[in-house]
Amino acid sequence: MARHIVTTTINGDEVEFTCSTEQTLLDVLRGQLHMTGTKNGCGTGDCGACTVIFNGRPVNACLVLGVEVGGGAIETIEGMSTGNELHPLQQKFLDYAALQCGVCTPGILNMAKALLEKNPDPSEREVRFGLAGNLCRCTGYDKIVRAVLDAAREMRINGS
Repeated sequence: MARHIVTTTINGDEVEFTCSTEQTLLDVLRGQLHMTGTKNGCGTGDCGACTVIFNGRPVNACLVLGVEVGGGAIETIEGMSTGNELHPLQQKFLDYAALQCGVCTPGILNMAKALLEKNPDPSEREVRFGLAGNLCRCTGYDKIVRAVLDAAREMRINGS
């Protein structure tokens, strides 16, 4: 089995890891780099629990091979906050009780972050459409959507 040395940036830090050709980014993040915030929901790209941001775009880490990320930039949930200061999306998820079991939360937060970076003033419909690839079996989505809309408003006001 071939092994590859991959150098990439994760949450602003240069990281080097070794992986096999068929190893997914999800496997590398969780198993080798011990970044367990990225969740393994389905392993087939259907649930969005493993969503990370790769080169500015949300991707399902279970569908990206580790060897594909060389030279790129990855953002995971571990890099969303700044020290002890939560990202506005994280804070609004707490404020709105927009999470329950937490399996989907990191993926939804990363997807919402990517959405707000592209569209800082989304409508409710745009938020619902933007998060459509992330499944939540607990919350019913309403609190999630309200949290994202309020975070967007706060981020526009504060220039975050």
